Amino acid sequence: MPLKQAKTKKKTHKASVKRFRVTATGLLKRSSAGKKHLNSHKTKKRKRQLRKGVVTSQKIALKYVLAMGGK
Repeated sequence: MPLKQAKTKKKTHKASVKRFRVTATGLLKRSSAGKKHLNSHKTKKRKRQLRKGVVTSQKIALKYVLAMGGK
């Protein structure tokens, strides 16, 4: 009787886990780019708006949700 081979588990993509969060509705939440350095010439309004997170509901977001172990 042949032995059954166990299926390998899906590994979580660690870089995606560090950068993104999945909301309760399954959307992807990330922080805005462009706030780390070279901020002196940017306006207060621009820097304030960059503080907010961005919720993405695009098709590519589904790829990252699945890579992070989501459904």
